[in-house]
Parts: sequence; structure tokens; C-alpha cells
Amino acid sequence: MVEWITSQGLTEYDDALAVMEARVAAIAAGTAPECIWLLEHPPLYTAGTSARPADLTDPHRFPVHQARRGGQYTYHGPGQRVVYVMLDLDRRGRDVRAFVQALEAWVIAALAEFNVTGHIREGRVGVWVERPDKPRMASGALAEDKIAAIGIRLRKWVSFHGISINVEPDLEHFSGIVPCGITDHGVTSLVDLGLPVTMDDLDIALKRSFAGVFPD
Repeated sequence: MVEWITSQGLTEYDDALAVMEARVAAIAAGTAPECIWLLEHPPLYTAGTSARPADLTDPHRFPVHQARRGGQYTYHGPGQRVVYVMLDLDRRGRDVRAFVQALEAWVIAALAEFNVTGHIREGRVGVWVERPDKPRMASGALAEDKIAAIGIRLRKWVSFHGISINVEPDLEHFSGIVPCGITDHGVTSLVDLGLPVTMDDLDIALKRSFAGVFPD
């Protein structure tokens, strides 16, 4: 049985990390159930284990946290749904690549409820949407923007960190970093795509699509 927790307001990053650390230890010890935690952070940047210093282009704009998750720099802030995923991969199969693919599939399934087609691209972790309304790239390919980022960490085969999905964040806040090290694509949100989606709408879609990707 997976416990779902939704936090109101803004959760400080260090507080969230402490809660995750404790919950992951409890799950690994068998004293707490798996957990999906839905929250928002105040504006901040996080650096994953592959973050390049040059990709932090405005280091004094917002607090910068060393996340110790996989990936590079990302932004969190109001209007972005952060989904911390604390699942027991020892029980669900010790396949990290398959787990990341399942997280991507979960995001794509949730976005589909709003008639948004999410895409996975080789060499670019996360979920992307095509933008036929924007100029094509030099190669002639459609422009693409990132709508969801994924970065996880495992401890004793229990996952933590997870997913961030852009509902209605201030997209200009992404300009202080090179998001996930990608320079030739942009960032978008559900509202930027012209969809009047609320955080509650997205939460419902995430809960409805979860069991189809992560059966008990």
C-alpha cells in the first residue's frame, strides 16, 4: 500500500530532504509503507551528481542545493509540482533503468489526461513536448520544450527524489541555469501550453494513472 501525502504551501528544501531521508530508512527497515509526496518548493536550484559549474549561470539569484540525486541542474519553485517518489525497488525489481522509464511513462500517462503528448528522447532524461507553434530547429526538426524533469537516488534499493512537472511556474526563473545541461531546447508548462490546469487537476491525474504503471 502506497501512502500519498500532499503538502500545502511551500516546503523548504532542506526540510524535505530530512523527511525523505527518514522515510527511506523506515521503508528499508520495513517499518513504514512506500510513499508518494506531492509538494511545492520556494524558488531554488538543485545540483545533481552530474552538474557542471558552468551551467549555473546566475549563482546568486536563488539558493543552490546539492541534491545528491542523478542529473544536472534543475529549478524548483511555486507552480511546479514536485513528486518525491519513495518506492521499494527491492520488492518491485532491482532494475534502475526500468524504474526511470516507468517514471517517464507515469508522467506521460498523466499528461495524456490533458491531451498533452509527452515524448522521451534518447540522451535527454525527462519528458518533452513538441512545439509546432515555434520556429523549427536548424535541422528542420520541430522545436521541443521540457515539461518534466526526473532525477532519483537509491539507498538500500529504496528510491527518493523523483519528478518535477511544470504546471504554472515562472519560466523566466529557469534562465539562471542551463536546465539539465540542455542548451538547444526550452522549458514549458501546462499553462504555457494554453491549458488552464491547476495543481489539484494534475494531482488527480497522477493518482489515477499511477497504478497502471506501478501495480502493487
